[in-house]
Order: sequence, then C-alpha cells, then structure tokens
Amino acid sequence: MDFRKTTIEALVGDIRARKVSAREVTAAALANVEATRQINAVCELAADRALSDAAVLDARLKSGDAIGPLAGVPLLVKDLEDAVGLRTTFGSALHVDAPPASGDSALVRRLKAAGAVVVGKANTPAFGFKGVTENLPFGVTRNPWNTDYHAGGSSGGSAAGVAAGIVPLATGSDGGGSIRIPAAVCGFSGIKTTQGQVPVGGASAPGSGILTVKGPMALRVRDTALALDASRGPDPEDAFSLHHDGICWRAALDADNLPRKVVWSPTMGFARVDREILARCGTVVDALANAGVAVVERQTVWSENPLSAWYVIWAAQRARTQGHLKGSPDWERIDPDLRMQIEDGLRFSAPDYANALHLAHSLAFQLNEAIGDADVLLTPTLAGHPPAVGQEGTIDGEPVGTQWVQMTPAINMTRNPAGAAPIGNSAAGLPMSLQVIGRHREDVRVLKTMCWLEDLLQPRFDAPFGVA
Repeated sequence: MDFRKTTIEALVGDIRARKVSAREVTAAALANVEATRQINAVCELAADRALSDAAVLDARLKSGDAIGPLAGVPLLVKDLEDAVGLRTTFGSALHVDAPPASGDSALVRRLKAAGAVVVGKANTPAFGFKGVTENLPFGVTRNPWNTDYHAGGSSGGSAAGVAAGIVPLATGSDGGGSIRIPAAVCGFSGIKTTQGQVPVGGASAPGSGILTVKGPMALRVRDTALALDASRGPDPEDAFSLHHDGICWRAALDADNLPRKVVWSPTMGFARVDREILARCGTVVDALANAGVAVVERQTVWSENPLSAWYVIWAAQRARTQGHLKGSPDWERIDPDLRMQIEDGLRFSAPDYANALHLAHSLAFQLNEAIGDADVLLTPTLAGHPPAVGQEGTIDGEPVGTQWVQMTPAINMTRNPAGAAPIGNSAAGLPMSLQVIGRHREDVRVLKTMCWLEDLLQPRFDAPFGVA
C-alpha cells in the first residue's frame, strides 16, 4: 500500500467505513518498511505491538465506539522522543542498549489518543545535531528522489518515510530547521509551528532547549493540519504551551487560502543563495503577484547575521547534555562532528549565552517589523542543494559545508511559525522549496499560504525510490 496515493482523511474514512481494516493498513506499513530498506528511514519496528493495537481499534469500530480523527493511521516516531515499548536511542551509540520506553512523549500520546498506530522509530542523526540523517549505529537515511543523496535532517527518517509512501504520518522536531529541511529536501510541506502550540512536556528538557518545536509531518498540508488539530493545546507539564485558539486549523484550509499581501526576501540580507533556487522561488512569487497578491520585496530582515548567536545556544545545549562525557571512555562513541559542537559549547561563557538570548528577542522584533501588515514573509527554505552521501551541500555547484541550510535556524530563535512548501524539482531532479514565515501564533496564515501554493503547483509525490 503506497500511502502517497491517498490522503490521511480518505484513509481514515475507509477505515471508518470498514472498507479496509486498521490491522490491514498497519500490516501494509510494516511491509513497506521491508520493501524500502535501501532508504533506511526506520531504525526500529514495533510490529507485534502495532498489529495488536490496530486489532483493538478494529474491535472498537465493530462495536460502534467513537474513534479519533487519525484512527488506524500508521505513525513513525522520530528517535528523539519516547514511544511505549521502543528504545529511544537518540541516534547515538551511547543509547543503543537503552531499555524500551515506559511512556509516550506528549506528542505521541496525543496522536495515539486520536487513533494513530505507532509502527516504529524513524532514524535521526545523533541528538538531532545536523541537517542530514546519518549516525554510527544505524547509518545513512537516503533521499527517496535519489538515493545517492541525503534525506535532510534531523527529522530525515520521518521525512523519507512519508515521502517514500512507507507511512502517511510521522513525528518531527525542529531546533534549527529539522522539520523544514528534510521536508524541503524530500519534496513536501512541513511546518514548525509557533513555539508552544505543540507541548514539549515530560521528565526531560528538550535537547535544544528554547529552540525546540515538535510536530507531525505528513505529505499534504491539509493532512498536517488535521494532525496538528489533534496535537496542539496546553499541557500541564509544559509551562510555555499555548492555550488553544478555538480554531479548527484543518477546516480553516477549506476557505479562500490566497494571501492578501506577502513580503519576499530573497536572502534576508545575510545569506548567499543558489541561483537556481532563487530563480524558481522568484517564479512562484510572480505567480502570487499574478493571482492578485500584493508583493513587497525586502532585501534585509535583520541588522546582523543571526547564525552565530543561534550556534551559541545550540552548542551550549549540546555541552549541557554531553559535556560531562569529555575525557571518559564514552567520548569516543560520540560522532566527531558532534564532539566539536560540544567542545565549542563548553568554551562559551554565561554572558555569551545571555547575549544570544538577548539577540533572539531583538531578532523577533525585527522580523515582526519586516512582515509589517503583510500576511507572511517568503524566503527560500534552503540556501543550497542537499549533499550527496559523503559530500557537502552546494551553492551554485560549490561545496559549502553547512551553509546550504542557513535560512532556517534563526526562526527557531524568534519562535515564529515557518513552513516549507515544495515548488518543483531542480535540474538534477531534487526538490526545491519556499519558506513561509508568519507572525507569532498566526500559524493558520502560514498553513493557508502553504495550502494555496500546494493547490496551485500540484507538487509531485512520486519519488522513484518509494513504495513500489
């Protein structure tokens, strides 16, 4: 069963109408994992538990019980959060022998309450530390559009699983672009909501601290909104979780989604962006203007490059989590690039961290001013093209290290909602993406713009290395 060929809403409708059983759908997802091993999206399966949970759901349906809006939907859980009965390895050799989780994360708990069935864990780089998905215990997650290339990160297993049709739904998290980057690289829409819309409660603080946002990932914007409606709202374990706005986000997308006015910023004033990506983004912005949208071009959004301050916060969090391991036998079990980030974090001072937090406030203020009276701000999602396995990402054909992902991290500092919308494939056949940024708590405007673009552009969901 290729889940790319149907919507989540249609799938749930078929399960409710008993045209197909939840157990059959779950078995199909498990078979899909086996059929797509070359992609390596999944690092652990929960086959017996998933089939049992699906059978219980079928029995409830037969008895006439009310079931949730995601009833029977197979779900992959990013391996940075807990799902009952499965290890949380964090993509790290340090945790491959961890015992199975005894509880679910807040996000997983809510998706399961809505009827989703957990089928396994999705691969991620160690502790989500980079924009591609590869790690020492499980290896590389490959792009369903071209398996010579990375699937992005850090929610790369989730994105590849959705883009390849293995499952219709997965969880993701985003501390510097980790939902938007792999969604963009794998050719579908992904959104980082306003921080607090989806709670991040639990016994342990999120790995990237104030930068972290969690949320569901699905192929189509309307399906993502459906899953977000089941995920968001306040949680007593998360003091920063937001009150529910009373709006059904999925229903809001059935109205007119065309924005009234947008701001277009090609580089945000600090980034070098690949010429092919800029040209394609510009064509899409022109399509908005031709549809009657007022377009204002703004070259500069921020008064300074935000990436250094983001890195201070990020590296400090890495030092908090793994810094105590330096000098121990476990130090060598950590990815060498991650060790460098930990060491950087150990060198930063308390004033360095405080200054970065201060800049986060200033960046949010400047971003709000840049949006002004427009509905959203548009930028490229990625500054460059993703790397082939074993190589670097590129801008205009030149290797650029991590600079190909420089457009996403600052929005984690400002905590605004931001989505990645597919806008077609490059000459090399890899997806390209437009970033849609909104004001705080105006997630619906971001989703509506993404939805309008999706309806206009009709992106392909037929990556050649997906489910046959």
